[in-house]
Amino acid sequence: MTARSASGFGQLGRVGAWVWASVAAAACVGLLACEGCKPTGAPANGAGHGDTSAGPPTVRLYLMSDLAGALEPCGCTKDQLGGLGHLGAWVKSEKAHAPAAVLVSAGPLFFLDDVLDPERADQDRIKAETIARVLRGLDFAAFSTGANDWAAGAPSLDALVAASGAAAIDGIDPAAPFVSEAVRRVGGVRVGFVGYGQPAGDRPAAPADVAQAVRRGVDAAKAQGANVLVALLSVGRGAAKRIADAVPELNVVVVGSPGSHGEANTTAADAEEVGGVLVVQPANHLQSVAVLDLFVRDPIEPGHVLKLADGGGLELARKREDLGRRIDDLRAKIAAWQKDPAVSPADLDARKRELGGLEKERDALASRPPVAPAHGSYFRYALQPIAESLGKDPAIDAEMVAYYKAVDDHNRVLFADRKPPPHAKDEAFYVGIDECASCHAPAKAVWEHTAHARAYATLSSQFKEFNLECVGCHVTGYEKPGGSTVTHVDKLRDVQCEVCHGPGSKHLLSPLDPETIIAKPQASVCLSCHHPPHVEHFDAVAAMHSILGPGHGGPQK
Repeated sequence: MTARSASGFGQLGRVGAWVWASVAAAACVGLLACEGCKPTGAPANGAGHGDTSAGPPTVRLYLMSDLAGALEPCGCTKDQLGGLGHLGAWVKSEKAHAPAAVLVSAGPLFFLDDVLDPERADQDRIKAETIARVLRGLDFAAFSTGANDWAAGAPSLDALVAASGAAAIDGIDPAAPFVSEAVRRVGGVRVGFVGYGQPAGDRPAAPADVAQAVRRGVDAAKAQGANVLVALLSVGRGAAKRIADAVPELNVVVVGSPGSHGEANTTAADAEEVGGVLVVQPANHLQSVAVLDLFVRDPIEPGHVLKLADGGGLELARKREDLGRRIDDLRAKIAAWQKDPAVSPADLDARKRELGGLEKERDALASRPPVAPAHGSYFRYALQPIAESLGKDPAIDAEMVAYYKAVDDHNRVLFADRKPPPHAKDEAFYVGIDECASCHAPAKAVWEHTAHARAYATLSSQFKEFNLECVGCHVTGYEKPGGSTVTHVDKLRDVQCEVCHGPGSKHLLSPLDPETIIAKPQASVCLSCHHPPHVEHFDAVAAMHSILGPGHGGPQK
């Protein structure tokens, strides 16, 4: 790679060295990042691994796009998509049916953003190293970088590559530890990985230059005996399709983004063939993983690239994927409508019947047996949602706890002296719910029966109370003048009155002055925390009904 920066990987602040050692000693597992929060219950939308009539595939490839630092979803709602732990449990459960399998990735992998927030840099580095170890335990074979992967500097990325155990592909200008191609024997088949990863600080290469580099990688992989050619391209979908068209010897292209920023989720693109090359792009943040099963019937000769026919029906897979998306969307809406008294029972029942019809249609498609070609080698494609229903692994759970404890210990010390911004002399500050309850006891009684009253406990019970990605939405007045910080929460634990009504010090002094408090908060205040990907399809107006009651803005008995 070119333009490699010199920032170090192991600079973890005051207590970084011992925290880093404790995290590095843990085994492989997945965690963190509030990504992939969307309900699902659907089975895999493709036909590959769900059908056993053809026996085990000769080779299985698990294909990821744009993981971007997403170890696991935040857990703000149930049935969120994502999580390397869920992927790991499922991959292990599939070993009996697909014993010869590897995992590869394209696009940003280790970091959420292309520039590290200085305050979160230590935590993000620990998380990235955890991701690398987790992937190594999932038989990680190869990846192409996105711009985000350079966020902590070249030495950091070098260390992450080594920790992951995978080949880092850069077809343009490889410099150790990067390679232009890698060939790995899987199930008796030599699989060649080529592609393009975004460099650090340089302008992205032109598609024509990338295509030329991929051709060189293909020639080098064939010279090493490759029978299957997989291109990992961190260039975006349009450029990737042009490269697929320009290099027809490829079997499959995995599309990744050049870079990404922020926690927004994407949806999977439909798999398609471009000039005989299969182009796939699952959803980011491991909401889904593409599964490509290869059934090899032809003689395997070193350097002879197999031609693989479609044995599962990509059009059928597209219909399944569309139904899966519609089902997920309707499920989430029904869950919100059930809490909204303004939605009539008749309308809710109608939507439930609609959901049942879609599920029957999906199940009918899923039961349709895939038709393999009469002769020759073929592939079957599937898109697997990474959902809670895939299960957990005890070793993975133990690693998660170890990770969160390490981050908590690190941040507890690093931010021990962090105080909230001072409030101006004439500015209101936060006083805490006990002060509010001195006049508003009925309102507090209502609040105590809401999830808001247990917001901080959900963190402390999981060793996340000092996690910078979580704490701000589980306390009151976070980083606001006269409020709280990651370590100084004191009387401001949980989502208290002042989150919605504003700081209350002036109201205490002049309770009859309507200008000292927000008497009727707008529903929009909820959206500062209740937004995608933490919460999908959130209806703030409907949700407000669940925190109201006699004595707190609700109808009186």
